[in-house]
Amino acid sequence: MAIRRICKYGEKILEKKLKKVDFAAVKKDLPALIADMFETMEAAGGAGLAANQIGLDMRLVVIKIHREDEPAISIVLINPEMAEKSGSMYEEEGCLSFPGLFAKVRRSAKVKVRCLNEKGLPIEINAEGLFAKALQHELDHLDGISFVDRLPLLTRLKLKPTLMKLKTQWKKIDESKMKPEKL
Repeated sequence: MAIRRICKYGEKILEKKLKKVDFAAVKKDLPALIADMFETMEAAGGAGLAANQIGLDMRLVVIKIHREDEPAISIVLINPEMAEKSGSMYEEEGCLSFPGLFAKVRRSAKVKVRCLNEKGLPIEINAEGLFAKALQHELDHLDGISFVDRLPLLTRLKLKPTLMKLKTQWKKIDESKMKPEKL
């Protein structure tokens, strides 16, 4: 297992619609890759990580949601597709590709996602609240959409100068070279 560098705002891979995973072709490499993704996400303090955030062009996501008084939800999604959405919520979001930046984003309150799990088996996930938000956030990444793209136009325009300034600082951050306690 290894902590990988997380791609930051401005890197082209984050703006790209990612390729479907050929499960049979990557099956033997998948366990190590998934372990790296979970380790990277947890070391950086995230709830989810899409493959393009570590520079890979593949429709693969890991999510781990910690819940009060219940075990954490850890899930791997391969080639996920949104099947249903309902309701609405407007909550603060952040992203490991935008370290330290948070903004309120409108999302669906409930979602249904279909995908393959880490064993290549088809699964269906029904989620609400934080889990639904994480699923939508990560599925957006697979289509080259960041949470900042979901902000109203005026907010994005006001945020642009700040993003350009932060972009230079973020380029210098390499999680793979940091000790976990410094992340």
